[in-house]
Amino acid sequence: MSESIGIGVIGFGWMGQAHSRAYRNIPVYYPETGIRPRLVAIADTVPERVELATDNFGFETGTSDWRELLERDDIDVIDITAPNALHEELAVAAAKAGKHIFCEKPVGIEPRATAAIEQAARQAGAITGCGFNYRWAPMVQYTKQLIAEGRFGDLTHYRGRFFSMYGRDRLGLLSWRFKQDEAGYGVLSDIMSHTIDMALYLCGPITRVVSVKEIFVKERPLPTPGSGTHYDRGKPGDPTGQVTNEDYVGALVEFANGVRGTLEVDRSIFGPQSSMAYEMNGERGAASWDHEKLNQLQLYLPEEQPTDGFVEVLAGDTYPHQGNIVPGGGNSIGYEDLKIIEALEFLKAVAAGRPNHPSFGDALAVASVADAMTRSWESEKWENVVSLRID
Repeated sequence: MSESIGIGVIGFGWMGQAHSRAYRNIPVYYPETGIRPRLVAIADTVPERVELATDNFGFETGTSDWRELLERDDIDVIDITAPNALHEELAVAAAKAGKHIFCEKPVGIEPRATAAIEQAARQAGAITGCGFNYRWAPMVQYTKQLIAEGRFGDLTHYRGRFFSMYGRDRLGLLSWRFKQDEAGYGVLSDIMSHTIDMALYLCGPITRVVSVKEIFVKERPLPTPGSGTHYDRGKPGDPTGQVTNEDYVGALVEFANGVRGTLEVDRSIFGPQSSMAYEMNGERGAASWDHEKLNQLQLYLPEEQPTDGFVEVLAGDTYPHQGNIVPGGGNSIGYEDLKIIEALEFLKAVAAGRPNHPSFGDALAVASVADAMTRSWESEKWENVVSLRID
C-alpha cells in the first residue's frame, strides 16, 4: 500500500534543495515503506530558483507567494527552509491552515519565537519535524542503543562540539546567517542548536548552564542580492558590512541525571571543517563520534573487548537505515543521506498520524537551553534551564 503525501517547500536555497532531493529519493531507497512524496509546489522570491525547482527537481508548480501553498488542498506538508526571521510567520500560518510542518532548525529567530511556533502547532494538532539530522547517523543511533542497553553503565561525562569551517574565510560573504535581524543569534541558533539537541538526545535534560560568546570576524564582504551563500567569498577591497551575531559560544552544562559536560561551537575557527562531534564517558565504557568521520565510531567497552583501549566500529548495513542506501559493511553514506532518513521518518509519522521526533517540542527543549545560555552571557553566572513552553 502506498501513501502519497503532497509537499510544499518554502525557500529554495541550498537547504531547500537538499530537502527536496531527500523527498524525491525516499521511493528510490525505501520503496518498501510505501511513502510517496509528491513535490506539489515551491515558493521562493528569486525567480531563477523557482525555475530550477520546476525544471530540474520535478515540482509541479512554483510561485513567489508562499501563501498560495497554504491555500492548496493537495498539499499536506509545508516544509520551511526560509531564513530564521521568517520561521514564526510561516510556521504559525501553516499551522492555522491545517498543514503538517517540517521546519529547519532552529525553528524561529530566537527562543521565544520557537515557543510561539510550538504552541501554534500543538494547538492545531500538526505533526511536526525539525532538522536535527545528525541524530540519524547510524553510528549515533547505535550509540543511543548502547546507552539504552546500559552498556556504558551510568554516564558521567559528555563533551559536545560543532566546529565548522564556513565562517573562517575572512572574505566569506555577509549572508543572512551573519546578521542578527535576519538569522537571530549566530552560532547559538545555527550550530549550537545541533550540539544541544545531540546532548539532550543522548544524555537527557540539561538543568543549568554557564556560557560565554565572542565575535572573531567583525566585518564581511557584502553579497549581491539573491545570490551567494555562507560558503561563497568576496574579494579584497569589496564593500563590507558588520557581523552582528556571535561566531563562538562555549558552555559548561549540568544534566538532570548527574552528567557533567561542555558544549562548544565556532564558525570561524581554523582546522576543523565540519566537526559536529561528541565524546561521552560512563562507569563501564566510552564512545566518541565525529561527523567528519560519519561512518566511524570510537568505542571503548573493556568488559566486552579482547584488548584494552578504543576500537573503531565501521558503519554498515547491520545498523539502522544504512542498508537501504548502500549494502555491506564499511561502505559510506553522507550528509544528504541523513536528510533522506530524516524526511522518511517524518513522513512515516505523517502517514501514520502519530507524533514525530525530533519535533517542535524537541526544538523548544533546545531553545530553552539556548535561552539559559543567553541569560548567562548577561549575568556572567550559572543560569537554570526553564522550559519556555506556552500553555
